[in-house]
Amino acid sequence: MKTYRPTSPSRRGMQTINFKEYVTRKNPLKALTYGRKRDVGRNAFGRVTVRHKGGGHKRLYREISFAYDKLDIPATVQSVEYDPNRSGFIGLVAYRDGERRYILLPKSVKVGGTIIAGLAAPVEAGNALPLKKIPVGTFIYNIELKPKGGAKAARAAGIFAQVIGNDAGYTQIKMPSTEIRRVHEECFAMIGQVSNDEHWLVNSGKAGRSRWLGIRPTVRGSAQNPVDHPYGGGEGRQGRGLRRLKTRWGKPSGKGQKTRTPKKYSNVFIVTRRKVGKDRNSIQ
Repeated sequence: MKTYRPTSPSRRGMQTINFKEYVTRKNPLKALTYGRKRDVGRNAFGRVTVRHKGGGHKRLYREISFAYDKLDIPATVQSVEYDPNRSGFIGLVAYRDGERRYILLPKSVKVGGTIIAGLAAPVEAGNALPLKKIPVGTFIYNIELKPKGGAKAARAAGIFAQVIGNDAGYTQIKMPSTEIRRVHEECFAMIGQVSNDEHWLVNSGKAGRSRWLGIRPTVRGSAQNPVDHPYGGGEGRQGRGLRRLKTRWGKPSGKGQKTRTPKKYSNVFIVTRRKVGKDRNSIQ
C-alpha cells in the first residue's frame, strides 16, 4: 500500500494501491475500448433504483472477455492494466491465432505468463476449465452460472470461490458470501484468486475522492424527518427506536435478517444460505 505524509487533514491516514508495483501499461488498447453512457443507478425509465450514485469522472470502457469461447488456444499476457470500471486488474492477452483480448487477471499471473482454456487445461492460475474437471478444494473465480453464458460470479478484487464437491451433474461451490451453491458441471471457471487483493485496504481520506468515483453522500435515517424514514424525527439526537433494522421503505435489512426474495428463480440451486451478520465472520 502507498501511504502519504499528513500535509492536510485528508492526507492523514490516506492510503492507496501502489499501482507502480502491478500496472505495466498506462493507456489501454484503443481497439478494445469505447465510450459508454453510465446509467448511475437509473433503470430503463430513468428512475433511481440504486441511491447514492451520480457524477464522477468520465470513464473509457474496456471490453473485457468473460466468454469462454477460445478453447485450446494458448494466450500470452502482454500487460497488466488498471480498469476504472472494476476493482481487479485486467490483462491484455495475445492468442496464438493473433487475436487480442482483455481478461480479468488472477493474483499470481504476470506479464509473459501463458494461460489457456480447455477441457484438458492444466489446473494452474489463469487457466479455465469446466467445473467437473477442477479438483475439490481448488480456488476459482470468474464463474459461469449457465453453460456458455459467460462468467458472472466471483469477479471482484481479491475474491475467490471454492469447489467443495460434485454430485448428479452439478458442482457445489462455496461462494465468497459463504453461500454454498450448485452450478452445472459444464460451466467454466478460472483457477485462482482475482488480482488486486489489497483493494479492501484503500482509505480514500476525503469525501471528494468518493465523488470522483461517482459515489454520492448517504444521509443517516435518524437525521431525516419522520415522513422520509422510519428512524426519523425526535428531539435532538435519537436512536432508531426499533428492535430490527429496516430500510426507508420498511423492508428488513442486514444484521442477520433474511433479505433474499422468497421466490427467487435460483433458490433451487442454493444448498446452504449465506451467513449474515456476526455468523459470517465466524465461519470460513
